[in-house]
Amino acid sequence: MIIVVAALGFENQADRDHAVAITKEVQLATRVEEAGCVDYCFAPDPAVPTRIQVYELWETSDALAAHFKHPNYLKMVELLGSANVKESINQAYLTERSEPVYGPNGEKKTVFFSD
Repeated sequence: MIIVVAALGFENQADRDHAVAITKEVQLATRVEEAGCVDYCFAPDPAVPTRIQVYELWETSDALAAHFKHPNYLKMVELLGSANVKESINQAYLTERSEPVYGPNGEKKTVFFSD
């Protein structure tokens, strides 16, 4: 799995809120239409009124690479280009292991990824 995390900074909250609103349909289309997309979310940061937090989850690096050629990605670039983005910080992570954070009964785990 590939996890993409990013933060987009805006001059003000109105610009941030506008960016979230105009990208809503493209976010959903990416999730629904693109093979290998598990999740794709650009959401307002509740603690920083000028920031969007980005979370993407892709099954493979090939799926993520294909996304960059897909019309949904091109539309997202176009929309964000008109939304006064001032800063973009992003990183992709390859995960080879994963496990639930909580136990089957909702109990807090104290050990992760034990062998």
